[in-house]
Amino acid sequence: MDIKEVTNKEEWEGFLLKQAEKTFLQSWNWGEFNIKMKAKIWRLGVYSNEKLIGVALVIRVSARRGAFLFIPHGPVVSENSTGQDKKEILKLILLHLGNVAKEEKASFIRVSPIFLENEENKNIFLDLGFRDSPMHASAYSATWKLDVYPKEDELFKNMRKTTRYLIKKASENIDISIEKSADEKYVEVYQKLNREVAKRQKFVPFSDSFIKNEFEVFKQDNEVVFLFGKYKGEIIAGAMIIFWSGIAFYHQAASLSKYTKLSIPYLLQWEAIKEAKEKGCSVYDFWGFTDPKLFPSHPWAGPTLFKMGFSGYSENYIKTQDFIISKRYWISYVIESFRKYKRNL
Repeated sequence: MDIKEVTNKEEWEGFLLKQAEKTFLQSWNWGEFNIKMKAKIWRLGVYSNEKLIGVALVIRVSARRGAFLFIPHGPVVSENSTGQDKKEILKLILLHLGNVAKEEKASFIRVSPIFLENEENKNIFLDLGFRDSPMHASAYSATWKLDVYPKEDELFKNMRKTTRYLIKKASENIDISIEKSADEKYVEVYQKLNREVAKRQKFVPFSDSFIKNEFEVFKQDNEVVFLFGKYKGEIIAGAMIIFWSGIAFYHQAASLSKYTKLSIPYLLQWEAIKEAKEKGCSVYDFWGFTDPKLFPSHPWAGPTLFKMGFSGYSENYIKTQDFIISKRYWISYVIESFRKYKRNL
């Protein structure tokens, strides 16, 4: 095996198109987005006899507590890779990044794998010296997915009875409408809505530059759209959907609580699913999942119940892993452990 940086977008995206387990956090455009956000990145490719068998988008994350190297939802390896193959690929990436980490003064390497959660995959990271991260970072370790290849009436039929009722109720209300747009002017419209929600729920929203850059980068390849739910002309719900490599991702969303009884988010979600189907996607990824039965007090429990109403299935991946480079790692560990406790995660 050999490892080197990949500089050809078609080679990178072509490889990912063939893989089932993947998200846009390893896409070429996510790398471009991070560059626009002033982050340093590396696009690493692992080759066997000149054939690309694995990729890893690596991002240098700067924080007050120190820098670290982050692989969000990666590495992505060939579908036919064995457990040993995965281990050898990850080992090669780790050896390469060990030198990079020292040059970049990074105290650890963080990996949010897209490997399914099972004993074999857990042992890969254990054998290589990783430890569980105190935080899931910005990449989920479990999600809720829906296969969207069935016909619309079948998709609707498979939903929870209450979800079907609320969609129908909202669709029959003449004061409610759903609009979609790929116009950049709606970035500010969405952010205004997002800021109102963040103020109410007391969390720090993504910055204006984050949303603007994310939208602009994916728009270049027609891979993003805004959907807005309106009541009597007022925008009260919004979502940014990314369409990449045959998958639709429900990545950003916000809605005003004072209009909860109108059930507009249900209709908006249904329109997003239909848009994914129209664009030829095979899967709709609701972006994040926590089992509401096992963790009823988790902040994601309510949103997960909402997602589950549209039918689908959960997928669980290996939890975020950290590989320690220096003792400074423990500063991050303590800070993140405290934040996890405070947020009830």
